[in-house]
Amino acid sequence: MLRLIVPHLYVESVCELTPERLRELGIDALLLDVDCTLKRYRGQQVGDDVAAWIEELRARGFGLCLLSNGWGRRIGRLAGQLDLPFVAKALKPLPFALKRAIRKLGFSRSKTAMVGDQLFADIMAARLAGVTAILVEPMHPEEEPLVTRVKRPLERFLLRRILKGK
Repeated sequence: MLRLIVPHLYVESVCELTPERLRELGIDALLLDVDCTLKRYRGQQVGDDVAAWIEELRARGFGLCLLSNGWGRRIGRLAGQLDLPFVAKALKPLPFALKRAIRKLGFSRSKTAMVGDQLFADIMAARLAGVTAILVEPMHPEEEPLVTRVKRPLERFLLRRILKGK
């Protein structure tokens, strides 16, 4: 059961996922959580560093798709700014939206990774969908809705145990 929340890789920021590092991992496509992964929860756009990272990956031929539990209009606006496909109202940790996004991109599961900031949503969804699970440190989690902030202490506790075991 614990395996469902164990990430394959843990990084501080998406910007650490360089094209070279992703190729070493055999990754050609990324499903990207939005809130607290690519941008602040209350932010309307990604930072310049994340925008440059997305552009570099796109230029190097990586498949990219936003995948969020957020509502379609809000996620669609960001997707439009970034010129990326998206799947909103994903209902993570259920794996169905991940599988739909993978089909949309046209990549195989074995070459795809889910990148997100939550063990109980993003990482579990990735594991259930059979894709590589990459956990990032959340950006400004204090801005998140209460339901997410309530889960954070348990996630931090479990992550410490997971990292200690590796």
